[in-house]
Amino acid sequence: MNDHTDLLIVGAGPAGMAAAVTARRHGLSVRVVDDQPAPGGQIWRGIETVAATPRAKPLGESYLSGAERAAAFRSCGALYEPESQLWQIEPGFRAFVTRGGKARTVTAQAVILATGAQERPMPFPGWTLPGVLTVGAAQILLKTADSVPEKPVWIAGCGPLPLLYMTQLLAAGGCIAGFLDTTPRGRLGAALRHLPQGLGRLGDLLKGLSWSLALRRAGVPIIRHVTELRAEGEGRLQRLRYLTEDGREAEVPAEVLLVHEGVVPNIHAPLALGCAVCWHAGQHCYVPVLDAWGESSQANIFVAGDGAGIGGAKAAEPRGRLAALRVAAKLGRLDEATAEAAAAPERSALASALALRPFLDALYAPRPQLHAPPDETLVCRCEEVTAGELRARAGEGRPGPNQLKAFTRAGMGPCQGRQCGYSMAHIIAAAQNRPVEEVGFYRIRPPLKPVTLGELASLDEQETAA
Repeated sequence: MNDHTDLLIVGAGPAGMAAAVTARRHGLSVRVVDDQPAPGGQIWRGIETVAATPRAKPLGESYLSGAERAAAFRSCGALYEPESQLWQIEPGFRAFVTRGGKARTVTAQAVILATGAQERPMPFPGWTLPGVLTVGAAQILLKTADSVPEKPVWIAGCGPLPLLYMTQLLAAGGCIAGFLDTTPRGRLGAALRHLPQGLGRLGDLLKGLSWSLALRRAGVPIIRHVTELRAEGEGRLQRLRYLTEDGREAEVPAEVLLVHEGVVPNIHAPLALGCAVCWHAGQHCYVPVLDAWGESSQANIFVAGDGAGIGGAKAAEPRGRLAALRVAAKLGRLDEATAEAAAAPERSALASALALRPFLDALYAPRPQLHAPPDETLVCRCEEVTAGELRARAGEGRPGPNQLKAFTRAGMGPCQGRQCGYSMAHIIAAAQNRPVEEVGFYRIRPPLKPVTLGELASLDEQETAA
């Protein structure tokens, strides 16, 4: 069975919802496939059910603002398909989607990829032990299940998300054993030169300061300039070792450790479609090469939201609307002059939303030790490949990520290299004494997500029935 639509949107976070509302306003038929059970993306996850409950208040006003966005999306007339996994898009465009154990194809004239970001991988000794999670995962549990750890938790990393989560956790009645801040010494001074252009976002800066003050008032122990981390235990996390820049080393008991070192765009779908990417020096990751509308190097494939470069929800929405406006113009629903006029305020909003990014990128750039884990550290947890094995192989000739993938199976597991791709690239770069941007990334092939034989068979069943 084949379903056709003018515009296929992948993801129902801030960018995907904004794009759908705009596209529908200009008369396009829109289908939104989303692997989550409800709209909102990560930032507004579970907003429709949580907004009217007492547990919404600790999550803050920014979270609550997602309720009206989700309502507008629900009422715009787009066909929304939650719990649907996109696993391939062929030129043309023919998309393969699985929902409820059945696969089918969807055709579209244009595609907007609004698949968001993922937490930056940070392998360290013991990171695969039960009891070690990412801050993002813990925040999902807090938003969707009101899950507050019974015992004090340790949090390690840097960036706005750990600060936000800790204030949310404290407001929800949780307890924090300590915060291991991995921001290197001297980063604030380097970041301040970017501050003048971000003064228009003074409210965001003050919000971040309020989170830090809340932690101080709560008496949360803060250990600064942590460079190395090690989780230990027999079958589960039991203790935590850390080392600071000034040589201070300590061991503390721990049952839960939450880690976070920033986020990077989810680029697997653009790479699989042959979209060009480039190295973003400020954000230390690859981003799709896009024009002013968000259109990629492949015609009629757009990328919006954090998948286009990290900017947050306030940047994601104008990016989504810009992409939808361009699709409407290309499909003859808007003339060029009208599209340009409608785009002007969106571009202004996007520039404003991104004004603070250079400051944040410089302040929270990944520390050097993050990409140089000890030899015994698992880098590819799917295939159990260690940093030492990758280093040894990287020094044999001049192999790239795809050769090392073939030699070691790193990147061949269920996550398709999402958790080891950047670590692999940095290990190769260090072993071969060349810049990481020259190393490149894995070659991504379908399926983008695991697919069962039964799901593949259901495609033949539907074609036979048709």
